[in-house]
Amino acid sequence: MITAKDFTKKFDSKTAVDCLNISIEQGKIYGLVGTNGSGKSTFLRTVSGVYYADGGNVFVDDEPVYENVTAKHKVFFVSDDMYFLPNGSMDDMSRMYKGLYPTWSQEKYEKLSGRFPIDKTARVKTFSKGMRRQAAIILALSCQPKYLLLDEAFDGLDPVIRVAVRKLIAEEVLERDMTVIISSHNLRELEDFCDTVGILHQGKLIMQHTMDALSDRFCKVQVAFAKDSGVDAEKFENDKILSVKKSGSVYTIACAMGCDEAEKFMSNYNPIFVDYIPLTLEEVFVYEMEAIGYDTNNIIF
Repeated sequence: MITAKDFTKKFDSKTAVDCLNISIEQGKIYGLVGTNGSGKSTFLRTVSGVYYADGGNVFVDDEPVYENVTAKHKVFFVSDDMYFLPNGSMDDMSRMYKGLYPTWSQEKYEKLSGRFPIDKTARVKTFSKGMRRQAAIILALSCQPKYLLLDEAFDGLDPVIRVAVRKLIAEEVLERDMTVIISSHNLRELEDFCDTVGILHQGKLIMQHTMDALSDRFCKVQVAFAKDSGVDAEKFENDKILSVKKSGSVYTIACAMGCDEAEKFMSNYNPIFVDYIPLTLEEVFVYEMEAIGYDTNNIIF
């Protein structure tokens, strides 16, 4: 299990992570999303032992990870700015990681290298961004880490390779009970892949739910009322209503309530038409940001 207890990280006068408390269960795929500069990469780098905590701590299996070789052997971090040896090939990198990770599997490395359209003897600096991402993931999985950290994991991969990588990661989770933390702005991709999602903003965890719980907590209602009903959904007084938009005679209402609860609420107004749709993760993210006063027009997904 990965846990952070009152974890704080500062860079000069800027607080990147502010008293973060989070727990990520073993064998889960955890999606970490947030606004730009929210502390996602800082958290991942601290879990991998690159950064130390200025306050509180981050633990891997109940052990502080910074300067802890045993804990670091359990973690592999694929950063957004992937590192490779200067003029090195994948084979060169494999020899390096073989010396660093006791769990290295040469058999898995050869097998995975054969499944991707990539030359493991070529210099990595000649690779495209997508090819470098493939190389990093092959090397990561060959190390057989207990914890795999991915920063913008699928950035630069074409659709076919994306599917292949997701399948490989899912297999590792099922077969070895590997835990995965993925930081990404591609919320649609995380929605289909993760068990649990946490939202960071200004270094704080503002929401954490399983994907199933999101469906139970949020929904979108499309509803129409009779012209003589006198009902104006824009004037509904309910703090669980996140937004109301009207197009013609149809209202679209985003709610911080599940479909069953929304149906019970709407039944009080005798609608002539109503439909209940679970919110996407992207919509939940936008509404959560709006709720804390963030300018969602500046968010890049």
